[in-house]
Amino acid sequence: MTQTITLIALALYVAVLLGIGLYCRRAATNMNSFLLGGRSVGPWISAFAYGTSYFSAVIFIGYAGMHGWNIGVGSMWIGIGNAVIGCLIAWLLLAKPTRRMTQKLDASTMPEFFAKRYKSTRMKVYAAAIIFVFLVPYAAGVYKGLGSLFGAVFPGVSDKVIMLLVAALAAVSLVLGGYKVTAYTDFVQGIIMIVGITAMIIAVVTRPEVGGLAEGFRRLNEIDPALTDITGGKSFGMLATNIALTSFGVWGLPQMVHKYYAIKDEKSVVPATVIATAFSLLIGVGAYLVGSFGRLFVSANAEGLPDLAGGFDAVVPQILMTVLADNAALVILLAVILLLLLSASMSTLGSLVLSSSSAVAVDLMSVVKPDMKEKSRMTLMRVLCLAFVALSYLFATMNISFIVNLMSFSWGIVAGCFIGPFLWGLYSRKITKAGAWAGLLSGLAVVLGLVILYTAVSGFAAAKSMAPNFGVYAMIASVIVTPLVSACTKPFDKEHLDECFE
Repeated sequence: MTQTITLIALALYVAVLLGIGLYCRRAATNMNSFLLGGRSVGPWISAFAYGTSYFSAVIFIGYAGMHGWNIGVGSMWIGIGNAVIGCLIAWLLLAKPTRRMTQKLDASTMPEFFAKRYKSTRMKVYAAAIIFVFLVPYAAGVYKGLGSLFGAVFPGVSDKVIMLLVAALAAVSLVLGGYKVTAYTDFVQGIIMIVGITAMIIAVVTRPEVGGLAEGFRRLNEIDPALTDITGGKSFGMLATNIALTSFGVWGLPQMVHKYYAIKDEKSVVPATVIATAFSLLIGVGAYLVGSFGRLFVSANAEGLPDLAGGFDAVVPQILMTVLADNAALVILLAVILLLLLSASMSTLGSLVLSSSSAVAVDLMSVVKPDMKEKSRMTLMRVLCLAFVALSYLFATMNISFIVNLMSFSWGIVAGCFIGPFLWGLYSRKITKAGAWAGLLSGLAVVLGLVILYTAVSGFAAAKSMAPNFGVYAMIASVIVTPLVSACTKPFDKEHLDECFE
């Protein structure tokens, strides 16, 4: 029964996505419409596109299970940080100036923004290479977040089949209509995510194992008082690092910043800000709340870790299978939650692939073959979308150790490279080409340098465990180094600055 209801829900979901793709196909006639939806996307669609791209199945399966187990209720601060810093403050600080300057410079990607803001073709090539090298492996991690739960519902089905379904849906959606299709499907997926997380919270909190919020917190306190310490207690450092990385990091991630390019006008920014923040607060806090009750459903082994074959990744799937597999009504909720996780992954994957493919089709090819016709560029863009979906799928299924390790550092490296030159470039006329290069290079140098240092001293496993810290250090370095080097180097001429700033 569980499998039948889930298959029906999946079939309806696929039908809706294909319908949206076919509806929007005619609108994607040029690169502007394919990448930006013609800069005509309204506040609701933009907000949901941002929120659904922010949260993939990784937060529910990986982060919520791990941090909920280790930190307890204090892990909800990560969700609050994502909503306040990663959404509210990010939209207030970045949305209007980003839309204004990218439209003024006619830039449709982040590498193109760097090239025109700082008058450097080499900067465009470097930024495009960073996106390609580190975002495609990161996309592979999105697939892996779905395997645990879908494998629990369909025990006879390989994880590879599940990941192939996600890859095929993402590829078809992107090839049909580009950004507008992903934005419209993100709206549908956002609705599914809201219903799914609400159902998940109610179902878990009302279970006898929890017995309501107050009783659930009391039971966690009996296991370990640190689990109900709202500050995170001894895990405060890890909590603060994850809040910083996942909240400030989105200020420099191209797949997130891209949403500001496409919003139709500045009047739409305020409602989009409110909607995106509310959405993120519900999804982020809800996910970590569910994860914090993991110890009430899963016993610990001798080392204090989850006594499950999948470790932390299996905690939330185990909670949901315990809570929702009893009767038909609950199985329907399980199907909705499965769609929640699929939707979260689909939207994130779509944003990642669009950013990666545009890095080659728009940014690199404009250097290699600047006279390429619009129609040929569109064809190349669609082919690259397919290629990058296929690559990320292969990386996920082959489980290549190099790729898996690259995934651990990808978010921090991309955000660390871009956040300084992008943020300062929007607001300050004093930022020079040398300053921007210093910011772009410092993010990569900090992470690679620390990885080499920690590996030499303590081994690669220790370096990998410090990946979130390295990402935070890289962002700090990029934000500080960019203006410092700019203060000591030749500024741009007034004519160019007037072209960039109103």
